[in-house]
Amino acid sequence: MIPLRVDILRTRAAIINILLILANVAAFLYELSLSPKAGNKFIFAFGLTPSHEQLIFARHGITLGQAILPMFTSMFLHGGWMHLLGNMLFLWVFGGAVEDTLGHFQYLLFYFVCGIGSAAAHLAFNWGSKIPTVGASGAISGIMGAFIVLYPKSRVTTLIPALFLFFTIRIPAFLMLGYWFFIQFFSGVASLGMTDQGGVAWWAHVGGFLLGAILVVGERPKQNRAAYA
Repeated sequence: MIPLRVDILRTRAAIINILLILANVAAFLYELSLSPKAGNKFIFAFGLTPSHEQLIFARHGITLGQAILPMFTSMFLHGGWMHLLGNMLFLWVFGGAVEDTLGHFQYLLFYFVCGIGSAAAHLAFNWGSKIPTVGASGAISGIMGAFIVLYPKSRVTTLIPALFLFFTIRIPAFLMLGYWFFIQFFSGVASLGMTDQGGVAWWAHVGGFLLGAILVVGERPKQNRAAYA
């Protein structure tokens, strides 16, 4: 299922959301400008590698700053065009309404808190892994968690591919995002016990989603005035 738009009538422009998308695109274009060797070195330096983080507890090897920085920078790095485009599509579709509710500055803070929280969840379930993790999906999962709390009854226009045919349907947000979360959680449970396996950071998605949902619970009463298109 590919979300295309939501039926929320916003009251202000999603300035921060657009800037976040542009920042992610700019970072990816910079990645493309690097040689393969330099690109790998860049990913290992600024991606989130659990085995590097655990060195902070040793007497040598990594500083506090070197451990914390990748929790920020990894949010803006991506492994390929499809990875980037998929993340930016979800950010574009769901981020604007959340920014409209929280306000520009609070939304930016919320984005980074969810990103760091999702990184912490990933570290907890992949401690010692030597595979760097990159992508904005942890922070975006937080936005999706917030959206399901703030706008559970809103409709998401969704593209459904069926063999060689494509059609769109309008799905309630609580169904679409609830199904998405179930897939992330089930896949995360299935991945338990695997070591140094590349692929999707399932627990980053789960952690980010839950954190985002919890952080906006206090905003829920305000949505009684929400307008739907």
